[in-house]
Amino acid sequence: MILSCGEALIDMLPRISTEGEACFAPYAGGSVFNTAIALGRLGAPSAFYSGVSTDMLGEILADTLTASKVDVSLLARSGRPTTVAFVKLVNGQATYAFYDEGTAGRLLSAADLPALPDRVAALFFGGISLVNDPAASTYEALLTREAPARVIMIDPNIRPGFIAGQEDSYRARIGRMIARADLVKLSDEDLHWLEGAGDAVALARRIIARGPKVVFVTEGASGARAITATADRFCPARPVAVADTVGAGDTFNAGVLAALHRAGRLTKSDVATLPDQALDACLDLGVRAAAVTVSRPGANPPWEHEL
Repeated sequence: MILSCGEALIDMLPRISTEGEACFAPYAGGSVFNTAIALGRLGAPSAFYSGVSTDMLGEILADTLTASKVDVSLLARSGRPTTVAFVKLVNGQATYAFYDEGTAGRLLSAADLPALPDRVAALFFGGISLVNDPAASTYEALLTREAPARVIMIDPNIRPGFIAGQEDSYRARIGRMIARADLVKLSDEDLHWLEGAGDAVALARRIIARGPKVVFVTEGASGARAITATADRFCPARPVAVADTVGAGDTFNAGVLAALHRAGRLTKSDVATLPDQALDACLDLGVRAAAVTVSRPGANPPWEHEL
């Protein structure tokens, strides 16, 4: 089982009403939530861990997970409110305004951490859940506890506007978590935010030198790379008519993990020595799945039969 650990929230996406007026429509979402959904739809054994409210919006989140075959038995439920994010789209690119104070996800604490069943082979972390305490420190504690025995993947999915005023502490936390991870996924923008200007492969190998075994770098409409200490594999993007990019990277992450699950390679030893063929399979499934997601509005990952 693959356990995705991070934020679950309601995205308010811009739409046009039947009267032609600008409005917002609610969609269950969150970067890590989207990855859990995509994993379930791709046929991988998927579970989700987060602080989720028992309010009306929290029930929408739990029901949406269940509808995509995601195990919700490890959720930390509380009566605190649900995080809401308003989304603005410019040329298909999303920016966000978050309302997160005092929410079930934000106030997740170490006391809420579950004992994980043996069937959990891998954990995925990322998104805005790694920004604000106490939740951010709670997820770091979970990663630190489980990294010695289970595969860890992280995608920080950096949003500079959301971390304003706490960049130093955020960089330190992300640095520690990346160093303990086996697999790291970064957009090309995230890579340069973390490591500065330079060649993507050289920058990724600086990260690999700190501990991870593979760094996946997504390059928007160009495609994606899988970089190890010795390999640089590339997969071009699939040409599609783009509705928006919401959930594209999240779906790519699910494709990577689902491909490793299909190949029976979700172990610490296997991900440390992935051959080119396995890296190519990760890129192929990630890119194909993400292409479907960007072809339709919102974070709506494909089901396995759609590929």
